[in-house]
This record gives sequence, C-alpha cells and structure tokens, in this order.
Amino acid sequence: MSGTPEGFTYRLRKNGDVEVLHHGRPASVLRGAAAARFLVDVDSDDPQELMARLTGNYKHGNERAAKRHPRNRDR
Repeated sequence: MSGTPEGFTYRLRKNGDVEVLHHGRPASVLRGAAAARFLVDVDSDDPQELMARLTGNYKHGNERAAKRHPRNRDR
C-alpha cells in the first residue's frame, strides 16, 4: 500500500454542482463557490489528494503510529 489516496473521481452536474465519488459511490457534493474553486484547483493540484481532503478522508493523525505497527513493518 503506497499511502496515497486513490479511487476518487468526480462528475460535473448540469446545475454546476460537482459530485465527488469514491470507488463509484457518492462521497461529497460541492455547490456554488466551492464547486468553482474545485474545478480550478483540480487542474493545478494532485486531483486524488484534493478530493481526499475535500471528503475528509485524509490524514487522520494515526499514520505514524500505524507505520510502526508490527503488521505494517514490512511494507
């Protein structure tokens, strides 16, 4: 496991909303100014990391402790 976010996609709705999907399931909907900012930022930043941050599925604070766990030492 590489530790980088993956499995995120997005689709633009007819009304201008942006729906963020994780493995094909809805994770978040961005409306108005947030949707407009997302569409600008998605081209300049890493799209997977950006969508992970927007959905809240990013850096929960236990990454360092999990890396030292015996189950994960060989990864």
